[in-house]
Amino acid sequence: MLKYQTIPVTPFQQNCSLVWDDQTRQAAVIDPGGDLPVLLGAVKQLNLNLEQIWITHGHVDHAAGTADLAEQLQLPIIGPHPADQFWIEGLTQAAAMYGFPPARAFKPTRWLQDGDTVTLGSHTLQVRHCPGHTPGHVVFYSPDIQRAFVGDVLFAGSIGRTDFPQGNHEDLINSITQRLWPMGNETVFIPGHGPESTFGRERQSNPYVRGT
Repeated sequence: MLKYQTIPVTPFQQNCSLVWDDQTRQAAVIDPGGDLPVLLGAVKQLNLNLEQIWITHGHVDHAAGTADLAEQLQLPIIGPHPADQFWIEGLTQAAAMYGFPPARAFKPTRWLQDGDTVTLGSHTLQVRHCPGHTPGHVVFYSPDIQRAFVGDVLFAGSIGRTDFPQGNHEDLINSITQRLWPMGNETVFIPGHGPESTFGRERQSNPYVRGT
C-alpha cells in the first residue's frame, strides 16, 4: 500500500509530503521547502527509509531545503521540469527576499517530462507537466490510491498564482482541465497549501474552474 503524510513547513505553511511503500518503508519527500529537522523527525517516527526527493516546482517555499537535505543524506533529486531551472538558480536570492533561512541552488539528478514515471518500492506514480504557475511545474499521480500531489497548480477553492515571472493563466487553466481532470472526479489532490479536496468537488464549486 502507498501511504503519505503531509507536513506543513516554512512560514508559508507549504504542504510537504512524505510518501512511502508501506511494505518496504521506502520513502520519498515531495517539496522539502524547509524545517528539515521537523521532516527528519517525522521520517524517524514513521520508521521510513528516505531514498528520494521529488520536486513539483522551483519556488522557494517548495524547494529551499532541497540542496541541504540531498547533501546531508546523499539523496537523488527528481524533478521538476527543466523550464523551472531559472527558479532553482534564484533560490538564494528568493530566500533572502522572503525572509527564509539561507538556501542554495541545486542541480536535479533527473529532470522530469510529461508522461514520465517515478518509482517507490513496488509503486509507480505518473508525472504530468502542468505549466502555468511556473513553466516547469509537474504533478505526481498515483492511480493505485487515487491521489495526486499537485503543488501550486490547484487549491481547494482556488488556483495557483500566475503573476510570477513566466507564469501564464491560460496555460494553468489548460493544465488543470487537460492534465488533472482526466485523473477522475474521485481523485483526491494534495495541494501545495491548504486542505485536500477532490477534482470533482473543484469542478463543481471552485469559481476559477467551475464547469470546465
